[in-house]
Amino acid sequence: MKQNPIQFQKGLSLAVFLEKYGTEDKCAEALFSWRWPGGFVCPECGHTHYCRLNSRKLYQCYRCHHQSSLTSQTIFAGTKLPLTTWFLAMYFITQQKNGISALALRRHLGVSYPTAWSIKHKLMQVMKERDDSRPLSGTIQLDDAYWGGERHGEKPGRGSPNKVPFVAAVATNRAGCPLVMRMSRVSGFQKSEIEAWARKHIDASSLVISDGLQCFSGVADAGCEHYSIVTGGGPDSVKHEEFTWVNTMLGNVKNALHGTYHAIHAKHLPRYLAEFSYRFNRRFKLEAMLPRLGYVAVRTPPMPFRLLKLAEVH
Repeated sequence: MKQNPIQFQKGLSLAVFLEKYGTEDKCAEALFSWRWPGGFVCPECGHTHYCRLNSRKLYQCYRCHHQSSLTSQTIFAGTKLPLTTWFLAMYFITQQKNGISALALRRHLGVSYPTAWSIKHKLMQVMKERDDSRPLSGTIQLDDAYWGGERHGEKPGRGSPNKVPFVAAVATNRAGCPLVMRMSRVSGFQKSEIEAWARKHIDASSLVISDGLQCFSGVADAGCEHYSIVTGGGPDSVKHEEFTWVNTMLGNVKNALHGTYHAIHAKHLPRYLAEFSYRFNRRFKLEAMLPRLGYVAVRTPPMPFRLLKLAEVH
């Protein structure tokens, strides 16, 4: 039987991971190379000559005497955890196809639940910010979706307060195969909201194919070429070839989220959607996913626990 080369990748085995990042020194060396690939650069003045203060694990610039650590001004800022704990968390988050819950991460890392939750959400925030900075382009399949269901006694249908609206977009190549995707929460399916979303997430040169939902005409106002197909209702509405991949991705992400997490708060849903999209978008080279995440993590500003917990994610 022919095997799918993407599905049957070796990935990054636990043995190889431990060989590369199994000690604090190895993790620090990797973090240094990701943050300063060409050698140390002072974050204050840009000078490249420095000395290392071993007693405090700081790097001091010769010119301005500014002191910085490996983790300062990064998503790891302020952490009291060993780097090995962070690297192990990155390993589990990047190598698990359907994700890993904070509760399971807690057991693997041997930390408290709030700590595991904070680690996971900080790394998901890195994933979200990275993909949000890269607009989709080419031929894009676009669809509307909801997370959550109706509650007894509350308004049914699209107006249910327990349903969180989000859009799913999949960019395909000329052969119609999926390349990258983006899933983003929106406040609702209004034309102005979709236009604002498209301006941020879709390159204006793209061709966007959607169903007949009126709000999707907003992508044309954002400068994209828009082709609308009225699909109607019922089971046959999801059988259109033009929406094969976006429907497949929606089914996969909902099954993964339901199977991995007990509950997801609406304000944190964008991070969970971004985590799934991030892994999918980098599925062609699984062994490189961890260093790629680390490279971006040291370029992502700090996000304290209080902001992770309280702030709405958009």
